[in-house]
Amino acid sequence: MIKILIVEDEKNQRELLSSSLKDEYETITAASGKEGWDIFEEDRTIGIIISDFKMESMDGIELLRRVKKLDPDAIFILITAYASVSSAVEALKLGAYDYITKPIVIEKLKTILKRAVENHFLLIENRELKEKLKMQYSFEKIITKSQKMKEILSIVSRVARSKTTVLITGESGTGKELIARAIHNASARKEQLFIPINCSAIPETLFESELFGYKKGAFTGAVKTKKGKLEIANDGTAFFDEVGDIPTNIQVKLLRFLQFGELVPLGRETSLIVDVRIICATNQDLKKMIEEGTFREDLFYRLNVVAIHIPPLRERKEDIALIVEHFIKKYAKVSGKDIDGISNEAMRHLFSYNWPGNVRELESVIERAIVMSRDNIIDVDDLPIFLKENEEEESDLSLKILEKKHIERVLASLEGNMTKTAEVLGIHRNTLMTKLKEYGIKK
Repeated sequence: MIKILIVEDEKNQRELLSSSLKDEYETITAASGKEGWDIFEEDRTIGIIISDFKMESMDGIELLRRVKKLDPDAIFILITAYASVSSAVEALKLGAYDYITKPIVIEKLKTILKRAVENHFLLIENRELKEKLKMQYSFEKIITKSQKMKEILSIVSRVARSKTTVLITGESGTGKELIARAIHNASARKEQLFIPINCSAIPETLFESELFGYKKGAFTGAVKTKKGKLEIANDGTAFFDEVGDIPTNIQVKLLRFLQFGELVPLGRETSLIVDVRIICATNQDLKKMIEEGTFREDLFYRLNVVAIHIPPLRERKEDIALIVEHFIKKYAKVSGKDIDGISNEAMRHLFSYNWPGNVRELESVIERAIVMSRDNIIDVDDLPIFLKENEEEESDLSLKILEKKHIERVLASLEGNMTKTAEVLGIHRNTLMTKLKEYGIKK
């Protein structure tokens, strides 16, 4: 049974949390941040900390800093008031797993805890695999705390041991090649070549010769024999990026290669047998292309033995702070600047943006910010103008969404009691009625 430390200075709240969770977890309570820290420092079997933000002597943020310094793997969940969203953002940046607002809905907290425990075990599994990966492109290059990404890394660790073809899908800039390299470097082929093939960059007339090679004299200009990329990748891995751009006439030949492991260079009469692991990636809808007749259905099923879909950055915003920290270190070193971090205000702009270009776009923004920075901290003025404009446009909408969700949660937790809901929210009952009407919330 996982041990949870509950740090809350309000006695009734502390006892409520403990009694609500004790059937599923072993609970310990502390009445202050200082007491909570003393307990955690002595008892290293504690895996989860649930802490209030505002407390005497030591607040939740300071406790989080100390806990993460002592045990980076400890799961920390912050309890915060609705008005302290900025503190929640800071907590996530410092490594908190999640936060929950008051009044606490126990069922929601249990859902967060269940997800956190699953995350903890995946973290352990991924760390064990990390110890085995010492190559340049290993899991150390895939920076994440997202549950979705951790599940993907778990798939990577299992599929790497086989020769099975893998199809990686996702928007541009999500890191499809990084995942492909991780598969290669966790496999028995890691000492052999990883050959990337950018299908969208090869002219259709040159595709066959690039892929399969050619013999001297096979065509005008073939002054010497040249190996194709598949032959070069023998015993290693070939990565077909943007596989949907392979010409239809080449798709037939690639299918045959996948079936028999044979290729015939242009101008040669006999075939070559090579052993290549195939990994493909695309941001296109291959099933739609099959319906349109531009991609072979039989080739799709050959490639799609194991499918990995990488979610866009907007669906895993919990990774933003970690990725930003990584790129700050990387480009501060490259530029020779002493950049220590990023301001909370600048980070809020990054969190509010939807990142259509995903991690690649975020990397570009941080690289530019470091170049533009005149201080040792990246601030709002160092960010591109479109991020600041986006913040201004969305801030009012975001606050309204947060307010609506908060009202709905409080109303539900109090079983629709209007008077008590107004009291908890600190507004007049008539104001609450107006807001219910404005947001379309049913009583």
